Amino acid sequence: MWTPANSPGNPEPAAEPAVALKEIRPDIVQVTMQDRVSKNTFSDAIIAGLVDAFAKIRANTNYKVVILTGFDTYFCTGGTQEALLALQKGGERNFTDVSITYQLAFDCPVPVIAAMQGHGIGGGFVMGLYADFVILSRESVYSTNFMKYGFTPGVGATYIVPKKLGIALGAELLISANNYRGAELEKRGIPFPVLPRAEVMEYAYRLAETIAEKPRISLVILKEHLIAPLRKELAVVIPQEVAMHELTLHQPEVKAKIQALFGQ
Repeated sequence: MWTPANSPGNPEPAAEPAVALKEIRPDIVQVTMQDRVSKNTFSDAIIAGLVDAFAKIRANTNYKVVILTGFDTYFCTGGTQEALLALQKGGERNFTDVSITYQLAFDCPVPVIAAMQGHGIGGGFVMGLYADFVILSRESVYSTNFMKYGFTPGVGATYIVPKKLGIALGAELLISANNYRGAELEKRGIPFPVLPRAEVMEYAYRLAETIAEKPRISLVILKEHLIAPLRKELAVVIPQEVAMHELTLHQPEVKAKIQALFGQ
């Protein structure tokens, strides 16, 4: 007997979660951002999904390594128009609040591999740089585009971008806010593997298997030791970024730029 598509006898398939958590094997877990509607901007669904996924990872003492990735040609594409306008307006939200989400990989007790198979824009690219290992794709676009909207960078970008990419190139990305293909960054000598998009995940899985050969307690202790100086520096830098935002974020010109750029 034929049943109408929306009838109780033939329910619609469950919506795909914005963030999927999948065990590759008992000691390796993959976090996939897959909000196809927002193209992996920091939508409410992405933020909630990431927070939940990393809480589950923290609670599981079997995991030794995390692979953080996106879908198709998108890794993570930064703040939504609504969120940026809310920050520009001021009030209850500021970049100190949202920094918690961007630093989930940094604060994860076990090593995190950012398999940036797709575009990483603004805070999305910065979030990937907080990982312990970074892999880029040659075809994808990467940008720290805060200044394109007219306000100074936040979420620790003024520290972590030069720290990971080098002072000269990091400053160039932050000030120019230009887009860079992974292939161009490779030529500029970034210290990360840059591969064809189709090879990024395979490389990430091999790297994860190598990491997972080590005892978990040793991985946890060594990671905390390695990031301790960065954590100390970020505690100084992030309040400085917030102070800069008080001077730059609330300009009328910034609101106009946000609206214009999202309207393109």
